Amino acid sequence: MLTLNIIGPGRLGKSIARLATTHYQIAGVCASTLANSREAVAFIGAGQACATLADLPRADLFLLSVPDGLIAEKAKELAACGVVQAGNVVFHASGVSEASLLLPLKAAGASIASLHPAFSFADPARAVSTFADTLCALEGDAKACEVLHDFARALGGKPFYLAEGGKAAYHASLSMAANYLVTLADLSVKTAGQAGISEEIAQLLIHNLMQQTLGNIKKLGPAAALTGPIVRGDQGTIDKHLSVLNDINIRHCYQSLGLATINLAGDRLSAVQQLALSQRLS
Repeated sequence: MLTLNIIGPGRLGKSIARLATTHYQIAGVCASTLANSREAVAFIGAGQACATLADLPRADLFLLSVPDGLIAEKAKELAACGVVQAGNVVFHASGVSEASLLLPLKAAGASIASLHPAFSFADPARAVSTFADTLCALEGDAKACEVLHDFARALGGKPFYLAEGGKAAYHASLSMAANYLVTLADLSVKTAGQAGISEEIAQLLIHNLMQQTLGNIKKLGPAAALTGPIVRGDQGTIDKHLSVLNDINIRHCYQSLGLATINLAGDRLSAVQQLALSQRLS
């Protein structure tokens, strides 16, 4: 059984560690303090709590689940303390940063990579029970990615590979899908308020419609799931919408997304319709 050290056992780190316990031996767990390390070990149910990186036992795999801004620093510290040996696999779990942040460890003979689960670890206990089938993005050294492919599957995830240099684009796509969806819901609820709809009803209204739309996207794909005034070429409805969007942020969002929607509609609109709608939304 391969062994795993966890460095930075926050919500993600300790969730991954606990998921790994059925197929991997948790060797050491190192947090910012010994007390935090012990707390993480209690949640994981395995591992030796360590006060410093130098206290970590030997292991086959090392996960640096620290904040992005600390990955390079911790990689240097880990390389300097001599715990990592040739043939080990060291990886981080950042969504936006490349495996290259771990280069000091590659110089020590390790293979480096990153593994990012497209999953929210807000509640570790819940994360452990709902992680199954989570897509996990891999990039880095071929050997490390091969090992982490098996690791992700052992966690219950579905691994896939990113193109070299593709991490930022990958993370931008997730941010638009997750973060901006929340923003769009908020702006939609505020706009519903202009119609005299209570916030409670507006939230329910928008949530239900978004859920239905996401279901259609999953089943049909974005282009086929698209409905509404733009894909119909309904200029009159667009004009009415714009006439009541007095909040500058909401108006700009509506216009920008409207222009993108024209492109998505493609040949379902005539060239004349595309031009007319573009002029109204510019």
